[in-house]
Amino acid sequence: MNPVALRLLNQQLICPQFDHPAEVVSYMGAMQAQEYRMMRWGVAMRTKKPSASTFKEAFDSGQIIRLHLMRGTWQLVSSESYWPFIELCAPKAIAVTKGWMNSNKISIPEDEVLEIRKILAKIAADKGSATKEDFVQALTEKGLDMDEHRLSYHIRLAELSGTICSGDLLPMKATYALTASKIKTQAKMSRDDALTLFARKYFQSRQPATLEDFVWWSGLNVNDCRRGIALLGDFIHKESWKGREFYLIANGRTHGFRKGKCLLIPPYDEYLISYKSRDIVLPPDHRHKAHNNSGIFQPVIAHDGIICGNWTPFREGHQAEFFLAEHKADIEEEWQRYRGFLADDSHKNRTFAAVLN
Repeated sequence: MNPVALRLLNQQLICPQFDHPAEVVSYMGAMQAQEYRMMRWGVAMRTKKPSASTFKEAFDSGQIIRLHLMRGTWQLVSSESYWPFIELCAPKAIAVTKGWMNSNKISIPEDEVLEIRKILAKIAADKGSATKEDFVQALTEKGLDMDEHRLSYHIRLAELSGTICSGDLLPMKATYALTASKIKTQAKMSRDDALTLFARKYFQSRQPATLEDFVWWSGLNVNDCRRGIALLGDFIHKESWKGREFYLIANGRTHGFRKGKCLLIPPYDEYLISYKSRDIVLPPDHRHKAHNNSGIFQPVIAHDGIICGNWTPFREGHQAEFFLAEHKADIEEEWQRYRGFLADDSHKNRTFAAVLN
């Protein structure tokens, strides 16, 4: 087993199989979207022809949704996965959110949660795509002044209730829409069916991966993760590699690895954040070059799947710094692919300037 090659293939980072960003997000299940600008490249680089305008169209039309779903952080999900994943993940996500509220000595009674949720929903419905500033103004007009921290918790709880979701994609600022106007309702899925779907999407796109990796990524408890794996039955199997047991699925990609490929990987990308143990592709001595202990991730370069350097996305010309001399390579081809992604935007003058500044 070559876990590096398998991860590159199944994460769609080499020889991508999909034409459209929404297909990528659906296949991946959920994708980290912490960095509002760079999440677009994280999805698009997994398509055959990366396009910023195509990503925006998919986002604005509700095919791709951004919300706080797992681990208290931002993710992208597809519209068809939205409702089952909200049902599955929201209880744990709400518990995490309330834990943070307690640690920050913020108490929000249930009647306040419901009152503010109604206001946020109305503003989102009226505006179509509302910014946080729109929420602040509406609350102020009603005599409800609150600090940004408290409002952020209200927004997150409204997201996790399925009331509001992401609105239109702006260059630099998140917006919110009424979920009912953006995403079709679906027949409720059983918890086991949702867990099966969740586990299948994770392992099909991140294999080979361990149980510990799945627990870390999903934010669910270990018993739920074990059950999700068990529910996959013969669709999943174990293989050992260097003393560790990894899970793989029956129809995973195994052919297509191309040596010499350089990748410009955005911060918080699934290539690293999908796994609790990242040493397979990231030498432990250089871990600090990719992320710190507080969970801040940097843009990195991968050569033949090994994280070997850093790059600077928001500059006119490419800047690369390699910390593994044996993997130092020419990134010009990949840089041009990234520039082409930015330039292929129906609003390129406005958006391109925003991304580069």
